[in-house]
Amino acid sequence: MRLVRDMGDSKSRHNSSPRYVNRELSLLEFQRRVLEEAEDERNPLLERVKYLAIFGSNMDEFFMVRVSGIREQIEAQLNQVSPDEMSLHEQIAAIRRVSLELYGRALSCLHRKLLPQLRRAGIYVVDYHKLTPSQRQRADRYFKEVVYPVLTPLALDPAHPFPHISNLSLNLAVIVRDAEGTERFARVKVPNTLPRLVPVKRFSGSRRPDGTAPHRHYFTWLEQLVIANLQDLFPGVQVMAAYPFRVIRDADIEIRELEADDLLETVQQTIRERKFGSVVQLAVGEEMPFRVRNLLMQNMELYPTDVYTLGHPLGLSQLMYLYDTLPRNDLKFVPYRPAIPVELQATLQNDSIFDAIRRGNILLHHPYDSFEPVVHFLRTAAHDPDVLAIKQTVYRVGKNAPVVQALLEAAEEGKQVAVLVEIKARFDEESNIGWARTLERAGVHVVYGVVGLKTHCKVAMVVRQEGDQIRRYVHLSTGNYNATTAQIYEDIGMFTCDEDIGSDVTDLFNYLTGYSYKQDYRKLLVAPVNLRQKLGELIRRETEHATRGREAHIIFKMNSLVDKEMIDLLYEASQAGVRVDLLVRGICCLRPGVKDLSENICVISIVGRFLEHSRIYYFWNGGQEEVYLGSADLMPRNLDHRVEVLFPVQQPEHIRYLRDRVLETYLRDNIRARRMLVDGSYQRLHPAFGEPCVDAQAQLMRW
Repeated sequence: MRLVRDMGDSKSRHNSSPRYVNRELSLLEFQRRVLEEAEDERNPLLERVKYLAIFGSNMDEFFMVRVSGIREQIEAQLNQVSPDEMSLHEQIAAIRRVSLELYGRALSCLHRKLLPQLRRAGIYVVDYHKLTPSQRQRADRYFKEVVYPVLTPLALDPAHPFPHISNLSLNLAVIVRDAEGTERFARVKVPNTLPRLVPVKRFSGSRRPDGTAPHRHYFTWLEQLVIANLQDLFPGVQVMAAYPFRVIRDADIEIRELEADDLLETVQQTIRERKFGSVVQLAVGEEMPFRVRNLLMQNMELYPTDVYTLGHPLGLSQLMYLYDTLPRNDLKFVPYRPAIPVELQATLQNDSIFDAIRRGNILLHHPYDSFEPVVHFLRTAAHDPDVLAIKQTVYRVGKNAPVVQALLEAAEEGKQVAVLVEIKARFDEESNIGWARTLERAGVHVVYGVVGLKTHCKVAMVVRQEGDQIRRYVHLSTGNYNATTAQIYEDIGMFTCDEDIGSDVTDLFNYLTGYSYKQDYRKLLVAPVNLRQKLGELIRRETEHATRGREAHIIFKMNSLVDKEMIDLLYEASQAGVRVDLLVRGICCLRPGVKDLSENICVISIVGRFLEHSRIYYFWNGGQEEVYLGSADLMPRNLDHRVEVLFPVQQPEHIRYLRDRVLETYLRDNIRARRMLVDGSYQRLHPAFGEPCVDAQAQLMRW
């Protein structure tokens, strides 16, 4: 396997702290890897457009949540230094430097690579002034019939204060001149309820040799269409100029649970406050003159470092419109049809899924395995006369939620249904509040979590009467009960009727819904109760094996590695001789390859067609291998401030699948994988001469 640096020389982009990488810069490195997928010509063209839109959305969230948090600390005059020894001001400066580089690279990718290739594929994104007369006429008609009625020009003068600029909104700073020759300022919001890319024309060209008709699609930018027709909004004055700008606000509003009489009402108020958070980024075009920029800065109380001068278009997330609407499957990944595990194939016809679970634990690896058995499990329970109760946690289930529908059916059938709906799931609060109310109206017992903690674990339990005994059937997972994201997120779930796990899950729900403070669990690792302690003990045990001269190996797969205590334990393991392989998709604050500290640690990140989302914790343990799966990353918030669950994988065939098929394949990936370097940057892996190509996700799809 050989390393290839995709960006210049080996000069470090980050700070030089010997032990830790800055969390924010590590997260920006993940955005760089997403952006690289948009640049990668091995990916289908519209998939690359999708990656670019995801990059844009990720950067928006980064500023809404992470940058806003640092800004708040600066305004509170806190002098905190992060574990990597960077001050708050140093972090803001570094974030700005890297972000500007990434934004520039993303826009270059769009204009120099994607748009020309889209044109060759018959998809034209055309600037308004380059439209043909007939296309312009069609676009102008769309403006008058659809866009014009939605627009609201807002003046700025002594009678009209500076208008509120909503989060993630695209706006026009308009300069008009009245009959007396006085210039005035107005703001026009580009409506986000309409497509950013306006369809102008679609027609079929000549026939291909195979007889099919190629389609050509033409689009123009909505903001350019509005600018071209601004005079209609300002009759009687002369429109002198219009300059686009875009605003990102602080969306990480604190929920004060301890002071709340009603958590539901408090979260709803928090959602309303989010719209008025302080501005953390003002993006403007290069053509905006300083006087207009200064006017915006003064009225939004911004520092010069909050202003990002970028090229067109401002905001890339809405490029997803092309991916979602264009019927061009030839420019997307070949559709993948997930499998039904052999143990469950009969259950979807006539056999009982409960019979299958009693025969042995069943592992589901999404999206390679279908999510349908999970829905079937709950629907079967809803209508089974022997089922007495269903209990489940809900974190992010999406808009159309078959899992919630099954719970509603269970309530209608007279089952005892208790659901913990986490209404503090960031950016899913409104959806979850809606589901909570729907469930309550159906008679479901709904609770909103534990005060001061988010409930992030993924657990469902069915209590069934079988003769003269009660049996508990449990589904545990690394991912959300979301049938849509289960098709694109890589996650692992398990069905079991293990008595100890069933007892643990009962205790867990008593903790979530009542006043239980149980501290000891039989098999589950539960945060914030015992997960940190138990996981630390498992790492120390592997370190002890190495200290005694035995083979020792740790493999962790997770989304993020931030927790300082866990990083230090892994450093100790490396120094003792433990081989540590880390598969970390996103943030990694550990530095691999540091002499006398982390020489035995390798960090790999894989960004591919599916979002790597499962958490796997593997320990060689002197040949008595142990594997835990679950919802928790190694971050302070997961270990100390959330309810999380790691569950053991006990059946030998499942351990072999996870170790030899899943983890080993990821570690051998030389197509989608990047290896982290000591400076916090990443190098893409490529097959060495004569080495077979390994794309882990493609391999798992074939299997």
